[in-house]
Formats: sequence, structure tokens, C-alpha cells
Amino acid sequence: MITMLRRVAHLRYPLVTTIVLLVTWEASVRILKVPVYLLPPPSLIATELLSRWDRVAAHLWVTTSVMIVGYSIAVIIALPLAVALSFSPRFEASVYPLIVFLQILPKIAIAPLFVIWFGFGVLPKVLLVFLLSFFPIVVSGVAGFRSIDPEILELSRSTGASAWLTFRLIRLPQALPQIFTGLKVAAALSATAVIVAEFVASDRGLGYLLLVYNGELKTPMVFATIIVLGIIGMVVYYLVELAQRLVIPWHVSMNREAAGTTPV
Repeated sequence: MITMLRRVAHLRYPLVTTIVLLVTWEASVRILKVPVYLLPPPSLIATELLSRWDRVAAHLWVTTSVMIVGYSIAVIIALPLAVALSFSPRFEASVYPLIVFLQILPKIAIAPLFVIWFGFGVLPKVLLVFLLSFFPIVVSGVAGFRSIDPEILELSRSTGASAWLTFRLIRLPQALPQIFTGLKVAAALSATAVIVAEFVASDRGLGYLLLVYNGELKTPMVFATIIVLGIIGMVVYYLVELAQRLVIPWHVSMNREAAGTTPV
């Protein structure tokens, strides 16, 4: 109960900052008489969003579903691959350079190829989200599995523990903090990836809606759509963080946050 109260109290800082920012924004736009098409006030953005929410909500589901599917596939493939790379030097030497090369390639350049190969639809967007989410999970997973103290592993072998038992009780728990770091980075990137994909190859989704409102010079709705996108990304990010709290409540970052300090 005390921990929960501390967390709720800790929310007052970002809440106050957000309120101050919105009030400053609203006052500045009105005092300086900035044209609405350049920078609309927050009150107008909220009004426009509410009046067009039905349309935004229809596209919201399309974007969210693509982001979740692409991100989930990245997790399902990247984590076992990270284990394989960590335990097999030969496999790492064969595969890891290719993974790095794919990550270096600009995804906006790859997106048109997906359209040529798979057409306008869900698949090219899911693939782009997968590509952007995949690499951070693999890298963090490999780093996590390699961060185990060799003396601990030697002690495990001396007790006669099997390889599976060592992995389940030592390697995996010790790697989880870094794995979750990669999962959170990938969650943030997935929101960016789905918008890039919808800019290039889509007739539905919030990215498509952004292009439409931008072409119509409806700047308040451009801002509103961007805010909705940011909220989606934050929800996915904090769902991963919630999973981290449940899976590794013993980790130092969780303890620091519970004590009221900012986790590293």
C-alpha cells in the first residue's frame, strides 16, 4: 500500500510539468496571435479531436494492431535467436554480421520494396515494425546472457547442475534486466516503424490519416493524431515496464523506483 502511494505521489511531477507546458502553450499562441494553421492552441486540438474521434478511432485500431503484431513477432523470434547467438560462437560469427547489416540499412528505403513484393496491405507494415523492433531485442538479449559472472557458472557446474537448470535459475534471471531494456527500446521504435510504414504503403491507419490532414492543412488534427500516436507508444512501453515489475521485482531498478528515486 505504501509503495503504491509513493508511485501515485511520484506522478505529480510529470503531471505538473504537463499542465505548465499546456498553459504556457495556450497563452503564448493566443497572446502572440499565432495562426491556427501554424500552431493551434491545445484547447482547439482537444475540441477537434473530440469532434472527429469516430474517424480517428477507426484508424487507431488499424495502427495499433499492426504495431502489436509486428512487435510480438520480433519478440518471439529475437529472444530465441539471442540465446542461440550467446551459446554458439560459430553461429554468432555466421549470423550476427548479417543482423547488423540489416539494422544499418535505412528502413524507409526498404519499405518501397515491401510494397512491390507484398502490395498495399498489412504484411509490409508488419514487416517494417518487425525489422525496427528486432535488433534492440537481439542485442540486449546477447549482452544480458553474456553478462553472467563466470565464477557463478563455475560454481553451478561444480554442484552438478544440468545446463537447463543453470539456464533457468542463473542465466535467464541475470539476463532479464537487459532483455527488458531492449524490449522497451523496441516498443518505442515500433510506434515509429508503423507510422513510417503507413506513410509509404497504406490507405488506412493513423499515419495515413496524418498525410490526409496535412494535405488538407488541418493542423489541429495533425497535432491531435500525433498526440494519439504518442499515447499508443507510451501504453505499449509501460505495458512492457509493468511486465518487468512482475517478472523481476527484485532488480535494483525496481527497488530504486519503489524508494522514490529515478531508475537507471
